[in-house]
Amino acid sequence: MNNLKNQTSPYLLQHLHNPVDWHPWGDEALEIARRENKPLLVSIGYSACHWCHVMERESFEDAGVAELMNRHFVCIKVDREERPDIDHLYMNAVQMLSGRGGWPLNCFALPDGRPFWGGTYFPKEQWKNILARVAGLYHEQYEEVVKQAENITSGVAESSFVEVANERPAFSGDDARKVYANLMNYMDKHDGGTKGAPKFPLPNNHEFLLHYHHQTGDASALKQAVLSLRKMALGGIYDQLGGGFARYATDEHWKIPHFEKMLYDNGQLVSLYALAFKLTKEKLFGEVVFDTITFVDRELTAPEGVFYSALDADSEGEEGKYYVWKEKELDELLGKDALVFKKYYHVGYKGFWEHGNNILLRGDDEAELAKTLGLKPEELQTQIKHMNAKLLEARSQRVRPGLDNKVLVSWNALMIKGLADAYAAFGEQGFLAKARKAADFILQHALQENGMLYRSLNGKKASIPGFLEDYALMAQALISLYGVSGTTKYLEAAKALAIYVLEHFSVKDTHMFAFTPVDGEKLAAPHYELFDNVIPASNSVMAKVLFYLANYYEEPFWGRRSSLMLNDMRPRLDKYSSSFTNWGMLLLHHVKPFHIFAIAGPEAMQKAEKLTRHYLPDALVAFTDSEDESKLVDVLQGRFAKEKTLIHVCSMGYCKLPVESVEEALEQV
Repeated sequence: MNNLKNQTSPYLLQHLHNPVDWHPWGDEALEIARRENKPLLVSIGYSACHWCHVMERESFEDAGVAELMNRHFVCIKVDREERPDIDHLYMNAVQMLSGRGGWPLNCFALPDGRPFWGGTYFPKEQWKNILARVAGLYHEQYEEVVKQAENITSGVAESSFVEVANERPAFSGDDARKVYANLMNYMDKHDGGTKGAPKFPLPNNHEFLLHYHHQTGDASALKQAVLSLRKMALGGIYDQLGGGFARYATDEHWKIPHFEKMLYDNGQLVSLYALAFKLTKEKLFGEVVFDTITFVDRELTAPEGVFYSALDADSEGEEGKYYVWKEKELDELLGKDALVFKKYYHVGYKGFWEHGNNILLRGDDEAELAKTLGLKPEELQTQIKHMNAKLLEARSQRVRPGLDNKVLVSWNALMIKGLADAYAAFGEQGFLAKARKAADFILQHALQENGMLYRSLNGKKASIPGFLEDYALMAQALISLYGVSGTTKYLEAAKALAIYVLEHFSVKDTHMFAFTPVDGEKLAAPHYELFDNVIPASNSVMAKVLFYLANYYEEPFWGRRSSLMLNDMRPRLDKYSSSFTNWGMLLLHHVKPFHIFAIAGPEAMQKAEKLTRHYLPDALVAFTDSEDESKLVDVLQGRFAKEKTLIHVCSMGYCKLPVESVEEALEQV
């Protein structure tokens, strides 16, 4: 065993028996590098990463390659999901050097951690040549290597720093139109999502389109969002038997998934499809929500009610083997029913992939197919459900993909929010119960009395101080959970997290928050997360959190900080809008009036549930059926009446005349 033996990350433990003398990131490894005058080789990946496994098999398990690595470098293995701060530093460096990035990420650095060269996956022979060349450069041209490291580190530090804007915050519908127009330039009008391949779901893009349509009535925005959601739900990126989405599709048509399944995707996509269902009432979107939550229950839920991180792309060393089907297998398992199943899922033609395997795909012409088969649509659905269950049971007997059982607070927060949004859309009590159970466990075991939040949980044991991502996404989830539960402790916890961030993540000369606490570990360059990617930027989430809390607590300072952050980002928003759509939704909050529905009285919960069935992206909900004001958020103070339930439509301290029905309240906005 190497030096990873005391680690808990499944990804690090996968490398425990490599002949490479891996170290975890930390002072001990950096001290060895300084003492022995060796450069660092920082290798970053994650457990569900297919090409990470390939490079491990080809190079890191090879004794000859390992000997080269051990002789010339201090080798450090990093789980990017545990340490996104380290990943940001070296990923930005590699992107600066090569214009592209990805995992596995292999970066060479000085003993103090400053990067000077790197790349992603390398085949074995190329990797051996690189090791020899880099080692030679380090010892023979040391001054040039140091200069390169200084330039890269300086560039990385400057690349994410946003200076304070001189203009006062002022936002208009024209700003929103520019973001929308730029975003649509990147949208695939035939297959949905962004143009080209690979195709990532990017939930924020589609949520922005729904929100923009709601505000403006623009039919093209809704059409594009609905197209994308349908194509994803009918394609191979979605597990047609078991529910849940793969991380991305390798092609333009959502057919061929990169088969790993990540919690962060599925949590966000539950939210997105629930919101889309509210707006469209499309049956398919509701099915996706229920089936994806069922998948998370079955395969990613810990006994404590929190959620594991991911399922691997590979099983038995082969990508996707767990999920694909040969026609012969289907014929043997389904008998005479196989013909209907194969037509329904395009087996043998559109669904055919490679090596005789098929990826299950659905069409959007079920009524026509039922007619062709001589069945009523409901009869076809009944048969398909029966066959799906049969094949899901057969699939469960296969060798399962590896499970990454890390419990990450930020990713759990996305799933908690997804469950809260699903409850709002459908009123399924089980969704709310799951969200509360996970949130309560995290608040009990990951949150310290001084307000500090940990990132990772192993059972009840917390580790790794939280990053801005953890605080922001957890606060956002707690706000959503408060809006559907009315439980004040969730909103108070969100408020406490925001206050901690303001005190520990604020940096001089910028309104943005640092990714790591200013009093925490110092890496070679600081990082400010600005781009909304597969997970929205922690700064855009934090800006929205402050905006929502400002409205709930009628606290102008928080609202101003949020507006200043958005104002500083405004010059970037319409340049490549696909990377700024969470910021874009905050912009939309400023373009139209934003409201809180404050509901108080004996029937408050029933009216709140009725209200949250509606798609209301520019509103929050607060409700209580208790007259105990010590347990009430500011906006509910003094509003309780025993004899009737009133709805107050408020906006930062100003409220319209109270009404009794949800319909009247909706008319007021």
